[in-house]
Formats: sequence, C-alpha cells, structure tokens
Amino acid sequence: MIGVFDSGFGGLTILRAFLKSLPAVNYIYLGDNARTPYGNKSQAVIYEYTRQAVEYLFGMGCVLIILACNTASAKALRKIQQEWLPNHCADRRVLGVVIPLAEAGAAATRFGRVGVIGTRATIESRVYEQELIKIRKDLKVYGKACPLLVPLVEEGWVEKPETSMILKKYLRHLKDKKVDTLIPGCTHYPFLQDKIEKIMGKSCTVLNGPETVAEKLKNYLFRHREIDERLQRRGETTFFTTDDPERFRAFGSKFLGNSIKLVEKVFLG
Repeated sequence: MIGVFDSGFGGLTILRAFLKSLPAVNYIYLGDNARTPYGNKSQAVIYEYTRQAVEYLFGMGCVLIILACNTASAKALRKIQQEWLPNHCADRRVLGVVIPLAEAGAAATRFGRVGVIGTRATIESRVYEQELIKIRKDLKVYGKACPLLVPLVEEGWVEKPETSMILKKYLRHLKDKKVDTLIPGCTHYPFLQDKIEKIMGKSCTVLNGPETVAEKLKNYLFRHREIDERLQRRGETTFFTTDDPERFRAFGSKFLGNSIKLVEKVFLG
C-alpha cells in the first residue's frame, strides 16, 4: 500500500491525482485534522507529528509514504529519511512533494526566474529555493508566503471577489520579479489554479502540483521495482482522520472530487 499523509484535507488533491494515474494501487490516506494547520508550528513539533503519522502508516502495512504536505516535506522529511527511517523501517520509503515540484519547475523555466507560493512555514524554510539551486545554480528563485489562501479555500470562498483581490496582491510581488514559472507550494492551491494562471498571464507557466507529483510517483515506481512489486493492487482506498470522521467525509469529498463512504478516527502520539 501507499500511504498519503497531510495535516488536513489538502493532500486529498494529491491522492486524487494518484487515483487517476495509478488507479489499481491500494492507498491509505491519513489527515491529522485535529492538529492542523502545521504551517504555524515549530520545526520540532512538525517533525514529531509527522513521525507519528509515518509510524502509524507503516504499522498499517504501507511500504511507501508520500508526505502530501509541503510543510511536513519542508520541515520533517529530511530528518525522517536520514535519522528515523534507517533505524526503524530501512526497507520502506518516505517521499515528499517538494523535490518533484522543484524538478518540474527547473525543467519548465525558460529564463531562469522561478516563483514559489506557499504557507509561511514553507516559504521561510527556503526548501524550494535550496532544491531548485541544487538542480540549476543559475536560477533566480522568489518566494511569497500566502497565509490567507488555505483558510479561504477551506471556507469555500474560492469564487468570492475578496479571494481574487487577495490573490492578486500576493502574486503582484512575483509578477514584478518577472517570473516565468510558478510553483504552487501548497496542496490547497489546485482550487485556485485557474485564477492563478489568469493573474500570472500567458508568459508564466504555472505548474499543476498534483499532476506533477503523480507523474513523478509513476517514474519513481518504474525505477524502483523493489518497492513497486510490494504494492497491493486491488484498487482500494482507506481514509483515516484524527478529528471528526463525519466532517472529514463531507468536507474531504469536495477535495477528492468523489464521495468518501467511510472514515475512521485514529489517535496519534
């Protein structure tokens, strides 16, 4: 099984792309809704919460886990990969969403000017800048924290004029920098994809986060047969939350784009 973890609902947009790209694989989705958002927490707390989720998903039989959360990928992934995994589950893997998007951004840029939007924690970590520069040292990377976008999406305000005004204000900084490629560094942003593309204009390539990550996952499994061969393929998906299952089912169905029938509540930590 492949585990998909997020601090809340946003990772369901990644799972949605996985289900379209690799529909036969079994998935477990875990949302730590009781402790969301992660974006305003310390690195130590984010790491501990993420570690608890990883441990739980491995305990459920996952052989590969995707941290479908930019904050967890930025603040916890490296330590989990380098320190926790070798001592606990050396034959399993944990991947994030940052490197796939950074690779795609570096490949897409025409003039070497890349913009990144995300939560304050993701932008302040400068993780995208670091990964992009590893790939191409000549890149100019410009980050912009957009702390209001996640609550606006979760409140269902995507079509409100206020959301467009706020989005234009956030993106003005990147337009002024003349970025030709934009990385949406948050799993909530697919709901704003059309608006972001319109504001940035035709001269800027706006990556589709979920589609990019799903394509990179397919490539990873092709290159790592030892993981691919251990995956169960019955087309089953199971959902867990640390908060109210009924709220997750109702709200999560909007993010997944499909009805979620059953959600189980779990306790981490």
